[in-house]
Amino acid sequence: MPYKIKLFLYQLPLLLLVACGSPSSESPASGQGQSGDRAANPAELAIVKGPKSAEEAKLLVLAVGDSLYAGYRLNRGEGFPEELQNALFDAGLDAFVFNAGVSGDTSAAGRSRLDFALEGLPRKPDLVILGLGGNDMLRGIEPEQTRENLDAMTQSLREKDIPVILTGMLAAPNLGPDYAALFNPIYPTLAKKYDTGLYPFFMQEVIGNNALMLDDGIHPNAEGIDKITKAIAPLVIEKLSDITKDK
Repeated sequence: MPYKIKLFLYQLPLLLLVACGSPSSESPASGQGQSGDRAANPAELAIVKGPKSAEEAKLLVLAVGDSLYAGYRLNRGEGFPEELQNALFDAGLDAFVFNAGVSGDTSAAGRSRLDFALEGLPRKPDLVILGLGGNDMLRGIEPEQTRENLDAMTQSLREKDIPVILTGMLAAPNLGPDYAALFNPIYPTLAKKYDTGLYPFFMQEVIGNNALMLDDGIHPNAEGIDKITKAIAPLVIEKLSDITKDK
């Protein structure tokens, strides 16, 4: 499907949404695959390959995001961090991906909890994957605030000597060209400023395909997360492979 058509379809369900999932009451550093939105039946757990904890792993990745990371309405093991860990394992990397995704988080909320998430880890992560800003856009928060928050987070991680990959978001077309002109450049601009990795649009692989989305038309289903992960994983694998060489 042509990109412009997919982007047009992107606006339709967003008109009905206030935020990417309801805020989670769980601790943002509570561990792998934690989300109140997920199924708790052990029979429904998906297999997560590789190390079972950060302590066991050679490489530690921290995934900081909103419901798109938290695994909104997915079974445990089906979310982006867990699927990414599987992809890293298949690529021969002994990595644990710590899920610090919280449904409903804005960039301001993520900024306020970043240090808490880092302190909750047994050691400094080798990589942080940062994917916030979607809820800012859906709530019509001024793009300058989003940029400022993501800039502060990226700067803080740089000062801690922690590499970053940004997964970006695009403004819904219904918000108008003026908003998009301010919001859409946030991620590539920060990636250039701080020399981070960048995956420009987290939802690119699923937009416009109902078979890859939940019935809310906003969040990817398990198959959609699988598609997204396959697209993002090579960037993460390359970054971690370089880190491994330097160790």
